Amino acid sequence: MGYDETGRAESSGVPAAVLENVFDDPAHGEPGRDRIAVHVVWEFLLLAGLAGLTWLLWRADADALRDSGLKTLLVAVAGLGLLALAAGLSLRAAVVNLAVGPVAVAAALHFAEQGDRGVREALLPALAVAVLGGLALALAVVVLHVPAWAASLAGAAGVIVYIERRTGPVVVQGGYDPRPTALYLVIGFAAVAVLGGLFGAIRPIRRLVGRFRPVADPARRRGAVAATVAAFAMIGSTVLAMLGGMLIAANGSGPVAPATGLDWSVLAVGTAMLGGTSAYGRRGGIFGTLFAVSLVEVFLVWAAAQGWTISRWAVGGATLGVGLLVTRLVEKFGRPRPALVPAELGPPGDPTISSGWALTRPPEPADDWPSVLPVRTDPTVDRWDAPRWESEPRRWDADDR
Repeated sequence: MGYDETGRAESSGVPAAVLENVFDDPAHGEPGRDRIAVHVVWEFLLLAGLAGLTWLLWRADADALRDSGLKTLLVAVAGLGLLALAAGLSLRAAVVNLAVGPVAVAAALHFAEQGDRGVREALLPALAVAVLGGLALALAVVVLHVPAWAASLAGAAGVIVYIERRTGPVVVQGGYDPRPTALYLVIGFAAVAVLGGLFGAIRPIRRLVGRFRPVADPARRRGAVAATVAAFAMIGSTVLAMLGGMLIAANGSGPVAPATGLDWSVLAVGTAMLGGTSAYGRRGGIFGTLFAVSLVEVFLVWAAAQGWTISRWAVGGATLGVGLLVTRLVEKFGRPRPALVPAELGPPGDPTISSGWALTRPPEPADDWPSVLPVRTDPTVDRWDAPRWESEPRRWDADDR
């Protein structure tokens, strides 16, 4: 078909920008460019909230923002940031990975047990297992084409079985301390988060990453390209969760307790959604993940300075609840504007053309003759073989007789 040929578009008198919006991705979502203004407004509110909480923390415990306290806070931001990046990547690809929390706890336990052998010796086996585990999840999601949340819950159950083999907390072995490099760690997290958001704002990349997002029946397959992107997102999210778990274990001041880790999953997914990543996939902001992670960590430190004991489940549930409201705002105000269709080409929505364009048909000329010949009722007499005056008795013949 030649609908998207540039020369034909220009010769037809239709502006090229209009055709670009209409035929950009007609079979994989709404045509046009997603609007980013809603993300800018929300990220400004997140930044204002972060500034206010930081001021409250400074008044409650100034030492938390100085020297070792600040370094511990920065490493905590980097650790939770890796988990939020893992959840956000899977959310953007419309294959949410709920196993990020159990994977992080399993990686923390592994690092606590094997840390005395060195960071490299502890990291490489965990990296290999994370890649293979993410690949197994990806194959289950894209080959069977089942919901990612269900497949990742099954994977989380398998990881929890590995965690429950420990009967008690594990003291972190080895002498690795990430606090001296806290600034570099948080800068690395911030760079990945912001650059990922900037690339995700580019329309072709944005649509490519979120191509697995259903547009009609969610059980219908989305094609090989969508399956490939979703598979890499599942693997990448699992690896990021593993790195985040090891960093959290190294930053802790006590032993690593064996737990299901599902509270970390709720917190990671909620933080990613709080930053503006849509629960439906594809849409997300630029600085939102960085601000949301910093906001959550500063709140946790401020609550501890106030003497409050807040469960991670409570914080994760609150962030997830607010994140659901943010998803509704993002989906309502972030979708593309309706494409402009020239009036002379007819109204959109003609089912005969997949792109929404309709061609006007010239009116049919009026015709007094019937369009279909009458059906013969008597097989012995053909009324069309002879004129009427030949098949009936003529008046002058009767007068002659």
